[in-house]
This record gives sequence, structure tokens and C-alpha cells, in this order.
Amino acid sequence: MFGRRESVPFAFLSDGFHSNVTPPPRERASAGELAGRWLLGVCVVAGLVGSLVIGMPALSTDQSATGTEHSEASDKR
Repeated sequence: MFGRRESVPFAFLSDGFHSNVTPPPRERASAGELAGRWLLGVCVVAGLVGSLVIGMPALSTDQSATGTEHSEASDKR
């Protein structure tokens, strides 16, 4: 009577249940699926590299232009 545990969600996961049925083996990916995964990976990497290349000039500071900018109108009197 006191040995019974209270029912909780997903309690069956910790009960140590072992099935005697083996799952079917995973199917191997076809050549088209492998090529698609590879192409998707290349596109993601190319997008990241491209955004880095395009964004780097905006992130860099131009050392020659700091503090020396002035208008041409101030030169003419």
C-alpha cells in the first residue's frame, strides 16, 4: 500500500523499461539528399562570409579621415 509511487507524467521513462523489439535500421541518405545537404551548407557558409566581407568596411575606422575633415568653404576667404 505504501510502496506505490504517485503517478507523474513521463514516469515510464525512469522505470527502466527495456523493449525486446529492435528498431529498424536507419535508411541511408541518397546521393541527391547528400548533395542537397552539402549545397545548403555551402550556401550558409558563403552567406556568412559574404556578409562579413561586405560589412568589414563599415566596421573599420579610416585613420586618415579622423580629425582632419574640413569643408572647402572654410579655405576660401
